This record gives sequence, structure tokens and C-alpha cells, in this order.
Amino acid sequence: MKKLRWAVILIAVTISLQAQDEPSASPDKKAEDVKTGWTFGGVPVVAYDADQGFKYGALVNLYNFGDGSRYPMYDHSIYLEWSRTTKGSGINQITWDTDKLIPGIRSFFEGSVLTEQALDFYGFNGYESRYDLGLSDLAIDLNPADDLSDRLYYRHARRLIRVKADFQGEIVGQKFRWLAGAGYYNNKIDPVDVDKLNEGKTDNLLSDNSLYEDYIDWGIIDADEANGGAHTLLKGGLIYDTRDNEPNPFKGIWTEMQLHYVPSLLSNTDYGYGRLVFTHRQYFTIIPEWMNVAYRVSYQGKIFGEMPFYMLPYLFNTAPKLTTDGVGGSKTVRGVRRNRIVGEGFAYGNFEVRGKILKTKFLKQNFYIALSGFVDAGMVTQQVEWPDDLLLTHPEAAQHIDPNVKEIPHIGYGGGVHFVLNQNFIVTVDYGIAARAQDGETGLYINLNFLY
Repeated sequence: MKKLRWAVILIAVTISLQAQDEPSASPDKKAEDVKTGWTFGGVPVVAYDADQGFKYGALVNLYNFGDGSRYPMYDHSIYLEWSRTTKGSGINQITWDTDKLIPGIRSFFEGSVLTEQALDFYGFNGYESRYDLGLSDLAIDLNPADDLSDRLYYRHARRLIRVKADFQGEIVGQKFRWLAGAGYYNNKIDPVDVDKLNEGKTDNLLSDNSLYEDYIDWGIIDADEANGGAHTLLKGGLIYDTRDNEPNPFKGIWTEMQLHYVPSLLSNTDYGYGRLVFTHRQYFTIIPEWMNVAYRVSYQGKIFGEMPFYMLPYLFNTAPKLTTDGVGGSKTVRGVRRNRIVGEGFAYGNFEVRGKILKTKFLKQNFYIALSGFVDAGMVTQQVEWPDDLLLTHPEAAQHIDPNVKEIPHIGYGGGVHFVLNQNFIVTVDYGIAARAQDGETGLYINLNFLY
């Protein structure tokens, strides 16, 4: 409750600062004022994620709405963020989204350095990998007096440098589009630096024990992939999009198919593979302008080659949605632990009801509040192959791996509240509950934008 109380206070401060940085509304009295030209929002980062902790830092988001004829669609969006979290994550990021740089083509560019002192790692193949709550940092909140020497067992460190350029162009108007792009992913993987995290503590609360290191010892993660690698990802695909608006559609569909190729020739390892990504989203109006229903289903799987373990969790969406970590957590299955569902192929789905409870003006800006209820699910559809005779040569692995367990959907459910300024600036608070203890317990997530 204390975390939630502070979160609500920070949300109020963020929205207030964002509103004050916006230009004054037009004196023309309309139901909703149309924005033109540049608007500027520079605010403290306000976010909380059960998997990453409180997020602090600063962001700047600039929108150029041009002459306002396309509002709330913009001509340019430039986003800069520097932030850190209390569980060791860091974001240094700049993005630019525009359809004015190249006439007739929407362009999206990203440059990011993303750090994780303790990234979630629960093994492969969903329920084939057992999750022991007693070996996780959740045990701190549940049993603070217990021995916590293994609280980072399900973690490893990662430093990711990501540079991307994505493009979309018309085939049949804006409804049917092509997409193409390239991305550079430089992953550096290491065990958690427990000496650094224990520095200044009177008791050694953190040990060197980790599932990641056990997977290396057991031969599940090969030596040539254990510490990461650099890869160039090439992609192409198709999009069919009939949404009535991007931030919170009330009708239409948004379907995309992507083919990814990661050639070994453009990597510093011998790994190369191809992948298929298919995602369908649909939106329905229940009460015009006030209540809608949205659902999303997605399949992402390997079609050839060999994938290094650190590329398995990445989940891809069409720009301007950013690549995120694997299934589970704030962006996919809320309430389930981040990266709980990892394999060579996976599917996930979301169903969400959204309803506005207030529409008004706030500091001369267009503002509304919406509530939502959701059910999410995901599962592994293509398993990573375990080494031959794994349990015979390493019987201790049986405590964490059972290849005979049947994979079934991992389910989370819950609700959220959304604070929306000028339709594009959206602060979302979601609270998810895992349906099974093998997936975690609950998750509170405070982020920007609707999930999809």
C-alpha cells in the first residue's frame, strides 16, 4: 500500500508538469481543442514495475502536430529518456518517429543502451522449468526473516546496445502497408555482480548461486553463447491497419506479419536464424467515445537456424512500439513474472475492457481518466531441446527441470486505471494477478500508454 500511495502522488505530479509544459489551448471553444505546432513535455520519469522496482530519472517528449489537421496524429515525435530502477535496470534512449522525413514513408529510429544488473531468468520451456518462490526476491516481502542467500538465483546481468531503423510505406493507402528495417543488438551477459550489490551491507545477503550459471554447468547454455554476442536483424513484412486512432482505438483492426533474418555473416558468433512474427489486434466500440473492448493475439517462432539463448526472450512489435523482453510481466502477461515464458516459439493473448469515467479540461488541456479490466495468457509453443541424458549426467538438475511436464497457458488477470492528456500522453497503472504460484503472485505496473 505504501508503494501504491507514493505511485499515485507521483502520477499526479507528472501529469501536472506535463500539462504545464504544453502550450496554452486555443481560445476557440470546442469539445476538444486541436493542437498545432510543437508541444513540449519534460517531466520526471514516473513508473513502477513489480519486476524492476521503482523507476526514476527524466524524460522529454516533443510532438509536432503540424497544422493540426491530423490531430491527435503528429508529424514528429522525439523521445529522450534517462532512467534507472531500484532493482538495477537502466535506460539511456532516444527515438524519433516521423512520416515527414521521407515523403510517403513513416520512419522510426532508436538508439538505446539498456542495462540490467539482475535480469529475470527462469529457464526454458515454461512449466518444464520449475519456479521456486523461495529462491526469488519475492521472498523478501513474504518472509523477511528467512535466509535470503539465494534471492538472486533467477537472475543474470545484461548490457544491451540497440540501434534500429524501421520504415513503413503505403500499398493501399494507410490501411495496407509494407514494413522493412534493420536492427543491431549487442548483448553482454554475465552473472549478477553480487560483490557490488553486497557492498556496504553488514550481512552477505546475496550469493553467487544462479540458474544461469547452473545452465552453463549442465551444458544447456553453450560456452560460445554464455556471455552474449552481437547480431544484426533484418526484417520485412506487411501491416493491415484500420484503427480509428493510435493511442486508444475504438474500432478497427491492426494485423501484422514480420519475417526476421539474423545472418551469422553479420554477427560475431556462428549463430544465424529466421523467425516469424504474427500479431493481430482488434477493437470494438461498446459505448461511443466512452467504452471499448480490445484483444490481441500473437505468435512468434523460429522457422530455421539456431538461436542463442539471449535472443530467445525478445518480443517484437511494429514501430513505434519498442522491442521488449519476453512473455510475462508488464507488456504481455501481467501478474506473471517477466521472462517466465521463454522458448524458441511462443504465443500470447490479451483481452481488455476499457471505459472512460471522466472527460474534462485539466490546466487548459484535454484530459480523461479510464478504467480497464483484463485477462492475459501466454505459453511456449516451440521448446528448446534439452541436452541428451541431462538428468542422468546432472541429476541435481531434476530439482529445476522436468521435461515431462505438459505446457499449458500461463494466465494473469487484473485491472488498471489510465490518465490521458491530449490523447497521446498516457500514464497507465495496471495490477495483475498470476493464476498459478508457479508464475509468481501479483504485479503492479506504472508505465506510459495503453498496452496495445
